[in-house]
Amino acid sequence: MLIGTCGGPPAVRFHEPDSYPQRLSEWGVLTRAGDGYRLGAGVLPYEINTPLFTDHAQKLRTIYLPPGSSAGYAAEGPFDFPVGSIISKTFFYPVENGVAQARSTWRGDPDELGYATHQVLETRLLVRQPHGWDALPYVWHGDDATLRLAGAIMPLELALEDGVTAFPYLVPTRNECAGCHATDHASGALQPIGIRARHLNRTYPGQNHNQLDAWHDAGLLADLPAGDQRPRAADWLDTSASLETRARAYLDSNCGHCHSPTGPGATSGLFLDAHTTNVRQLGFCKRPIAAGRGSGGHRYSIVPGEPAASILIFRMETTDPAMRMPELGRSLVHQEGVELMRDWISSLPGACV
Repeated sequence: MLIGTCGGPPAVRFHEPDSYPQRLSEWGVLTRAGDGYRLGAGVLPYEINTPLFTDHAQKLRTIYLPPGSSAGYAAEGPFDFPVGSIISKTFFYPVENGVAQARSTWRGDPDELGYATHQVLETRLLVRQPHGWDALPYVWHGDDATLRLAGAIMPLELALEDGVTAFPYLVPTRNECAGCHATDHASGALQPIGIRARHLNRTYPGQNHNQLDAWHDAGLLADLPAGDQRPRAADWLDTSASLETRARAYLDSNCGHCHSPTGPGATSGLFLDAHTTNVRQLGFCKRPIAAGRGSGGHRYSIVPGEPAASILIFRMETTDPAMRMPELGRSLVHQEGVELMRDWISSLPGACV
């Protein structure tokens, strides 16, 4: 039976850690509704400036806060959300002639996400409990999604510009979620990645109101500073921005949550987050500490002016699970991202001696 096919939006229901439901619909955050999908009451979609690449999957991102509560603004780190908050990210592809498509045909409107026109694969929840955040992966089958703490491997055919490719779409295990979301290796606590000021400082597609202002006006975000005092990450596709700004935004979103002074990749000494300014820490003429085969036979992480000699490009281009970067979240090569990195490295002055 479909849930929420008539009447108003379903109510969101919070669950304690010892009673997480097997069916996503029991949360009320996102449910099947006729030929489409419906957001729960009080669930708001949001978008970020430069998203993480995940094998060309598109994402519907949402946030829910308990009624009457608000999150605390932070200029750099994650916002401070109250217990009972739920962040969701639903992964899907548009479908044409029965084949999933890599190209984007979705304009950001949740009402345009259709059961017949899109292949919806998974919904990941981050749930704010008294002890911290919990990560829960749900895999869609027909009218609902099922909790899969052990993750899943889903064979998929995807139409790319150069033809149809078959690959294993990977849903992370609950433990693997920590590989990205445990952004402070000292505490090991999970944290939201995209819910940060620099990523959210933009308008939602099809609207004219800044997301942070909209959340503040709705009473969902406290202590919001004036617009000119908020950081903003670039949109990596915005060609009006500088090449360096776009490249750094791409690295920040795809690599910086791990490769930062506090992230799981801190021992590498390679920091690709938005706040790092030291060129050696950014990889310029930096020898890897323990890359092994992951170096591809190259000497430095980034060789100014020479993308083909840079370990960064090698690891973005390989699909070998033992060498690819990021380690999780992709089986395919993001050709557009690689080209951006190639253009940026080609533009860098200097040489490694």
